[in-house]
Amino acid sequence: MTHHHDGDPSLSHGAHLSYGSRHEHGAHHVTGGADTDEASDPAQFWDGVYQEKEKRWSGNPNAQLIAEATELAPGTALDLGCGEGADAIWLAQHGWTVTAVDVSAVALERAAVHGTEAGTSNISWQQRDLALWRPEEQFDLVSSHFLHSPMFSWRDALSSAAGAVAEHGTLLVVGHHPAGLAPWNAHKDMQDKFFTPEDAVDALTAGPGRWRINVADSRERLVTGPEGQQAAVVDSVLRATRTSAD
Repeated sequence: MTHHHDGDPSLSHGAHLSYGSRHEHGAHHVTGGADTDEASDPAQFWDGVYQEKEKRWSGNPNAQLIAEATELAPGTALDLGCGEGADAIWLAQHGWTVTAVDVSAVALERAAVHGTEAGTSNISWQQRDLALWRPEEQFDLVSSHFLHSPMFSWRDALSSAAGAVAEHGTLLVVGHHPAGLAPWNAHKDMQDKFFTPEDAVDALTAGPGRWRINVADSRERLVTGPEGQQAAVVDSVLRATRTSAD
């Protein structure tokens, strides 16, 4: 499982590779070599990660979500790996009815509190292991940010997200570009876990359904590291519209 973080604090630790939660705005971060523990019990692993700090991420929604979803007509949205809820709350505040899923009960508890504090009532918080779970319904928007996993490939993650997009709906997938990782990223040697926009387009169009590619872009962002250092990283951004389920 993986997590997504708000802001960029995730990038201040070293990308986490996993699948089930994600950090708003950046890579998944693991302290130490905890991938084995994550694989054996992802929910317990990620609960432990969140319990290390009262607030794991910044509370800000992902920059690429704001850039790509602001002009979309609101409908139903699926937020994969919602972490402490920043993306889901932003979507709800902009008129979306949101299903927000994460592997960590601790993260979801915090997300629900943040949602209540923000005055949102149109979010369903659900605990799911994204390595195993497949949504039964389809959504007008499926948002997947930085779901990189040691347990299965980013192509599987993309395929799962794409399968949940309704006809005429939007898929938004954002990940770390293999040529634009932070210097402190602990998984720089695992290049196969990251993807370019071109890689994402190829994987999407090789799968089921017909798609119109709206955006396939590499975008630079400035992030702050664990010691307060700054570095430019590159996000791979894919936004596509499902034109047909065939």
